[in-house]
Amino acid sequence: MADATPAPEAGALDSLPGHLMMWVLIFSELAAFGALLIGFQVARALQPEAFAAGQGQLDPALAAANTLCLVSSGWFAARASAAAQLGDRRSVWRWCLGACTLGAAFIAIKLFEYAGEIGRGADIDSSTFFTLYFLLTGFHLLHVALGVAILIAVAWRADVRAVESGACFWHMVDLVWLVIFPIVYLVR
Repeated sequence: MADATPAPEAGALDSLPGHLMMWVLIFSELAAFGALLIGFQVARALQPEAFAAGQGQLDPALAAANTLCLVSSGWFAARASAAAQLGDRRSVWRWCLGACTLGAAFIAIKLFEYAGEIGRGADIDSSTFFTLYFLLTGFHLLHVALGVAILIAVAWRADVRAVESGACFWHMVDLVWLVIFPIVYLVR
């Protein structure tokens, strides 16, 4: 006689894409970025004139180009994850390479932007605005570089859970930029 006991249902954690530890990392990074953004907003409220002056020195067109790079690269990372689920290793590599190329473009644009700001005399010690600006965007830039490295590593193996984990990290990097962009460049 067959056992009529139903199989246990998968828990919410079992249904997350990728590895659980990647989600722990993602949530801890979101908390860190959240704290930095709250600090930025509090400092803006305390020094509105200094923040307006600092923000006036930024180039929102370069930041918009970076936004296009990251949003597009997020689509590539999602396609890599879908290809991994289908077992298409060649497509995983191609989609991850596309995401990495756009990530490298983001890095190049951001470094070009930093060079222009530093050339105009802005640095981490110029004002509270630039201290927080360079810390926040620099921390994000490091995450973009880490994300590129992660995508290269997971593309190499093309394991479904690994690619999902890499794509999830990359989407976190996208999400954070989509919050940084308006707060730092657009909101006055």
